[in-house]
Amino acid sequence: MDKNKDMRTPIRKLPSWWVSLVPFAVLTLTLVVVIKIFGADALSGGSQVCLLLASAVTAAISMFAYGNPWQILEDCILDNIRSVGSAILILFLIGAIAGTWMVSGIVPAMICYGMEIIFPAIFLAAACAISALVSLMTGSSWTTIATIGVALIGIGIAQGFDPGWTAGAIISGAYFGDKVSPLSDTTVLASSASGTPLFTHIRYMMLTTIPSLTVAIIVFLIASLIHPTENLSQTAEFAEALKSTFHITPWLMIVPVLTGVLIVRKVPAILTLFCAAVMAALVALIFQPQAIWAVANPALPSSEFSTLSFWDACKGITVTFYGATGIQTGNEAIDSLIATRGMTGMLNTIFLIICSVTFGGVLAGSGMLKSLTELFARLARRAVTLVGATVGTGLMCNIVTGDQYISILLTSSLYKKLYERKGYERRLLSRSVEDSATVTSVLIPWNSCGMTQATVLKVPTLEYLPYCFFNLISPLMSVCVAAIGYKIFRVRPEATEEEKG
Repeated sequence: MDKNKDMRTPIRKLPSWWVSLVPFAVLTLTLVVVIKIFGADALSGGSQVCLLLASAVTAAISMFAYGNPWQILEDCILDNIRSVGSAILILFLIGAIAGTWMVSGIVPAMICYGMEIIFPAIFLAAACAISALVSLMTGSSWTTIATIGVALIGIGIAQGFDPGWTAGAIISGAYFGDKVSPLSDTTVLASSASGTPLFTHIRYMMLTTIPSLTVAIIVFLIASLIHPTENLSQTAEFAEALKSTFHITPWLMIVPVLTGVLIVRKVPAILTLFCAAVMAALVALIFQPQAIWAVANPALPSSEFSTLSFWDACKGITVTFYGATGIQTGNEAIDSLIATRGMTGMLNTIFLIICSVTFGGVLAGSGMLKSLTELFARLARRAVTLVGATVGTGLMCNIVTGDQYISILLTSSLYKKLYERKGYERRLLSRSVEDSATVTSVLIPWNSCGMTQATVLKVPTLEYLPYCFFNLISPLMSVCVAAIGYKIFRVRPEATEEEKG
């Protein structure tokens, strides 16, 4: 059997591993330039251009140095794009949920109920828990940190907590929610890139994620108990702004509960997310008619609202699904929190995904991906070394590429075939990628995540890094669980000849 048959390419000569690193060097250099120029806005198009340029360099080496036909590369690109088709649809539905769950008051209600548990003796632990809750509901660590995180930083400073500690608690919670939420684009990306069903991926991550968060919260709780404080005025203002804008009632929790039921019953992710968005839209019509009216009439002051007409309801709900929603509360932090962009807000991410899978397709078609995989295969012979190599690669990709999305896709592409050859389940790959590429991105000062969160929280990356306990523990927990062998299964129990040797 031809060893290259799995890539559907009659490669005349497999590139050496050092030649296979040339595209990565090109990608790294161009990303450094783009990030320097555009900063956090690099994801709006600059990073995508870098990926396409690296793809072009890869194709040129493959075609002119090794004589491979373009058709082979194109077929691999198209195969990769087809493989993420369902993920793109899920991302659009996530955008719809971001709008409907916010305008319906579901997320604001969760925030209000969460903030009620804050009191000085448990502030850091509560900040971590609230950030985790909001991020879990929204699926976005960036949104969580830029909204509730900013408020919590202010509260922490007022109560005398070191900004590094507070930022660490916020980021730890936000990245927990981002990592396990079915609404998270990184979660969807990691599961789809490895070919793992979304909810299977999430359930398997709990084995490393829950212990990591538990340890982090215990540390934050001890630190809070040692340093009790008294000021809760900003928390009250935050909650009051939400309550004056939305009708906060426990009935809003019906939608999250029903969504949870669908998840437990293992309803396909696309159907679950669609139902969650539709249910939230219906709840919005019942409990938040003023919010729907404000979305339909953004140019008019809220004082002009009297009743919600049929046409305003249709327009408001439609915009909530696909477009920008801006509801004024009089509080800038709250205005930022409840402002969503619906399905259109996912376009940059989808743009990035398409460019990334294009790069991955060219790497596969050229044989460079196989060359690097064979190098890793010689180094990783057991589950713990394989997971350790995956975790290390995810971290290195974050350092080298400066972006978590690219790191997730590249790490998944590099190891997918290797996990299959070794006989390990795909969910082990998707979990290892999330335990590294997703959570460590915010710890790198020049990474898009690190730059963004340091700017938003006004706390330097290296200042909050020592206190991001969840982000620091997760990669180590992944390796430890693999070393123990807990819930590590093989698709093919028998060892391969390579492994026996």
